Amino acid sequence: MTDHDHPREHHHHDEEASGLIGRLTALVRPHRHDAATSIDSALEQDARGVRALKLSLLGLGITAILQVVVVVLSGSVALLADTLHNGADALTALPIWLAFSIGRRAPTRRFQFGYGRAEDLAGLVVLLFIAGSAIVAVYEALDRLAHPVEVQLLWAVAIAGIVGFAGNEIVAQYRIRVGREIGSAALVADGLHARTDGFTSLGVVAGALGVFLGFPAADPIAGLLIAGMIVLVLRDAARDVLFRIMDAVDPTIVTESEEVLRGVSGVEGLGSVRLRWIGHRLHAEAEVTVDESLSVAEGHAIAERARHALLHDVPHLSSALIHADPCGHDGGDPHADVAHHYSHSPSAAQNRGSQP
Repeated sequence: MTDHDHPREHHHHDEEASGLIGRLTALVRPHRHDAATSIDSALEQDARGVRALKLSLLGLGITAILQVVVVVLSGSVALLADTLHNGADALTALPIWLAFSIGRRAPTRRFQFGYGRAEDLAGLVVLLFIAGSAIVAVYEALDRLAHPVEVQLLWAVAIAGIVGFAGNEIVAQYRIRVGREIGSAALVADGLHARTDGFTSLGVVAGALGVFLGFPAADPIAGLLIAGMIVLVLRDAARDVLFRIMDAVDPTIVTESEEVLRGVSGVEGLGSVRLRWIGHRLHAEAEVTVDESLSVAEGHAIAERARHALLHDVPHLSSALIHADPCGHDGGDPHADVAHHYSHSPSAAQNRGSQP
């Protein structure tokens, strides 16, 4: 199995929505951290992608620090919630960055598929960051509702909210621009995420305005609303991280892989086609049927063409193992000797492969 560079990337779910309603909806709802888009190979392979990650971390970190100062001076719960959100988003870059470093290590006899699973562990750390920020934000908002405290320096709170929005929007535009230039769907998606975070910062401004107009509860209520948005992000992120750990793969990727294999010259049928994620890379195993009258070398050549086609046409695929089965006309089962090992398995048909 060998790594292969891909000449193109597919963007099934990361294009910005068309139409006014679609654009507005895409701006305010949390995006999905899909396995194929949350961590993209361009972030590892392209120096510009890594630089964008570093600069984004710096930008969001500065924004969070400025907001912390105003939180301490003003006592605004809404601003505290937004600061926690921005701080968590900045810190989540660290475990992902570490996972990239670990994932570059060469496979060993103990870790024979490499260290790509470090990214799954990093995903769990990211979930803890997000969940922790949501819990603290909810606790502080509820405590402030039960024990009201006057919010000081409303003008500073409003400015801090605007700074949070501006900081996230600058990071969003930078990530999206660089992501499109280097073909990284992950960086584009992260840019859209930062833009969503910017809109939560505007909730801080709304809370400050409510307090100014004589509604003191507006600040903790805004904090609860921001915490609710954090929970929505956590829900989608948790679903995708757990799916990844369970080796879930988008069925459309499997279908696409099958179509690629069927188009290879010499392939007369397909058996099982299975894919799994290891980190941000896909790995495939497939059974193809070839004419039994071919020589071993000819059958191997067809299998190699099939592997080459997969590596070229399936996004994020880095390796493929192709098994060639003989396609006879006597009705014999080439897997008869091992059929009893799968006779009681729910996936017996898939493991044995299907003959034409």
